[in-house]
This record gives sequence, structure tokens and C-alpha cells, in this order.
Amino acid sequence: MTQAARLLIIDDEEAIRDSMGQVLAKEGYIVKTVERGGDGLALFSPEAFQAVFLDLRLPDTDGLTVLGQLKELSPETPVIIITGYGSIESAVEAIKLGAHDYLTKPFTPEELRVVTQKALHNRTMILENILLRRELKAQRGLEMAIGPSKAMRNVLEIAARAAPTDSAVIVTGESGTGKEFIAREIHRLSGRHSAPFVVVDCSSLAESLLEIELFGRVKGSLAGGNEAKHGGFELAHGGTIFFNEICNLSPGLQGKLLQVIQQREVTRLGGTRPIKIDARIISASSVNVAEAVSRGAFREDLFYRLSVVPIHISPLRERKEDIPNFVEHFLRRHSPRGAKAVSRISTQAMLALTEYDWPGNIRELENTIERAVVLSRGDSIEVEDLLCHGISLGIPALAKIGGKFKTLEDVEKEYIKAVLRDQNGNKNQTAAILGIDRKTLWAKIKRYNL
Repeated sequence: MTQAARLLIIDDEEAIRDSMGQVLAKEGYIVKTVERGGDGLALFSPEAFQAVFLDLRLPDTDGLTVLGQLKELSPETPVIIITGYGSIESAVEAIKLGAHDYLTKPFTPEELRVVTQKALHNRTMILENILLRRELKAQRGLEMAIGPSKAMRNVLEIAARAAPTDSAVIVTGESGTGKEFIAREIHRLSGRHSAPFVVVDCSSLAESLLEIELFGRVKGSLAGGNEAKHGGFELAHGGTIFFNEICNLSPGLQGKLLQVIQQREVTRLGGTRPIKIDARIISASSVNVAEAVSRGAFREDLFYRLSVVPIHISPLRERKEDIPNFVEHFLRRHSPRGAKAVSRISTQAMLALTEYDWPGNIRELENTIERAVVLSRGDSIEVEDLLCHGISLGIPALAKIGGKFKTLEDVEKEYIKAVLRDQNGNKNQTAAILGIDRKTLWAKIKRYNL
């Protein structure tokens, strides 16, 4: 459940503080009031308050000075100025200095409610923009087509059953099999789908930078950098945080992550105030995490916390019946980008693709199709367009599998299936290409369960 926003009121008039506090408390906000600017600054931190109401006339300091210090501590926290009719010009000046809005005394409860809602919405939008900037990397593979294999159907069924819960999920599988796609599907199907999905790549950053990425830092902290930074857990509040390649976490960060999971709170580097967090955790690994635990490379207690629901994605070589779906999907995706429209793939080229073992899995397959679209000479991808190590340019259907030749029945089944696909299921055209009559084709379709 999302926590109520915390609001700070800095005003020297007790009646104003009390009346505002009562109105806002009835709206479900948590309100703290102080009389002096110094007291407000001593209490304030970005994790403690989501918005501030500030009187320009304070007994100990100038309100504009306090505004400057608040914006320096947390530029994204909205500050609403409280002013009288005679100080409108000062309020306008405060807007220029970074204040979100102002209220002119006397103001109605409805005016207070509206300006509060707008301020908090503005803060949410700013945080979402920060998150979007972090996720500017290309989202290739996230529109992945789902193949018909039993293995993938099982994966999706487990993901759908796990999605409505808040249980931790760990997705394992070789690199390029679509682990992040499954994590995003779980988030999309969950009750958290309208909140952020934050990706933390544990393999791409040094330990010190990864710690900041996870927990954030306060401005001017020893953790580096002069600007405050929101951590992944803060940004994922109410949503999902996804740890890619979780096994790359150092022992020290593993211990800190375990503490966050147990206490449901984080503290920014250089900070002292803990921040309550509510984020579902999904992890992924291309190595066997259980084996890492047995080697002492990964904490056993953390492993059990993260693997409440384990999901394993088989490599593409073990579910080759999915390859045609992926090929057609990637062909549609990449064809419009070229100067020419490539809408087909030849039967022999498709057979070559289904014969190959794809050590790079779906990612390698997509790169191959994109490259073939670029290199193709016409509107169809041919075998010679498939520049990929290991793809046979001869008769793919006769290639050895596991050191053994295929049976004649296997070859016939694959060839009929490929021609049917190439002819968009047209039985008459398929029969003509195969040199058999339609009745014989129907018998073979039934025999091979095509």
C-alpha cells in the first residue's frame, strides 16, 4: 500500500498552522508544523517530506532564503509560498526562484486542497521523468513474440499465476532468452502495473556506483557528486524493481540488499533518515544461482528471499518450434526501417534458421534477421542473406543433430511445415510445390500433427 504523503508547514502564525494542519490531515496527509525557518530546515529532507508550505515572513530569517536552501537540498520537492495581499510581488519573485505555487491569505480549504494535489502530482511527474531518463536505453526484445512451445507456455502460466502476488520472483536462463521480458510481463499483469518498473543492471556498474544506483545519495555526500540522487528503490516505490544479473552483486551489497528486504527501508548514502519503501523484487540471472550459493559466491539467506517463485526459460535450441514465430515478428519489426520492404523469407532460409542452435538465443536471432533485411536483394530473405556463423548454406534439413543424421520422416515433416508456412497455409499451392496431390498432403498434415 502506498504511504500517505508527508507535508511540512513553516509559518509563524499558530492559527494558520493549526487550520492548515486540520484540513490536510482530513485529506489523509501526514502533517508536521513549525514556527521558524531554521526549525523547518533542520527537519527537512527529501525522504521525510514530499511538499513544503512556506511563509515568506518568518521570525528568524527571510522566507526567500529558506526557499533557496530547500531547493538546494531537493530541487524536485514542491514548495508552496504562503503570503498576504501586500506581498504578491515577493510571491512572484519566489516562483522565479523555484517555488511551485503560492497561496494568498486568507485562502479557503478547497484552495489548499487543490494546490496540494497539484504540487504532489508535479513531484510525481518529475520523479517519473528522472526514471524515464534512466531508461532511455533501447527496449529491444521487449515486444518479443511468444512461440507455441510447451516450455514457453509453462513459463507464461507461472508468470501469470505469480503476477497478482507480491512474492519475489527469480528468472533464470541463458543470456538473450528474454528474462527481462518475462519480468515486465509479471509487472504488467500485477496490481502494480501503473507504478514504475525500475531496472538495475548489476553487471554494468562498479560496486560504488551500483550502491548509489540502488540506494541513492544525499547532496554533498562522500559517496561522490554534488547533486542528490534518487535510488532505484525510491523510484520503484509502489511498483517493481528488477535486478538483472543478480549474481554479480558483491558480498557487501548482497548483505545490504538482504537488510533492505527485511526492514523494508533504505537510507541514502551520506544520509541518516531511513526511507520506507514498497517495491516488489524480481531478479534474473544467466548463471545457476543455486550453484553460486554452493560455491559460497552468493548468500544462501538472500537466495531464499529472492527465489520464492523460480522461473526458468529454456534456451532457443531446446524449443526450435518457436523460431518461426520469432522470425516473422522480427521481420515485421525491422523491415519498415530499411529503404525497401522485405516481407518474406524463403523456405530454405527458414529451414536454415531452424537448424541453427542459436548460442546467443533470441537476441542473436533478432540481430541475424535485422542484418538479413539490410542485405537482402529483394522482398524476400534468402539463405545467402543469413550471415551468421554456423548456419548451413547447403541443405539445412539434412544437417546432423547431436552427431546423428535426421530420419527421412523428420526431414519430410520439417519441409512440409516450412512450405505450408511459406504459402501462408494454402494447401493447394503447398501440394503443387511438393509435387503431391491435396489428399496426400492432408494425410501427411494429420500424420505429423501440423
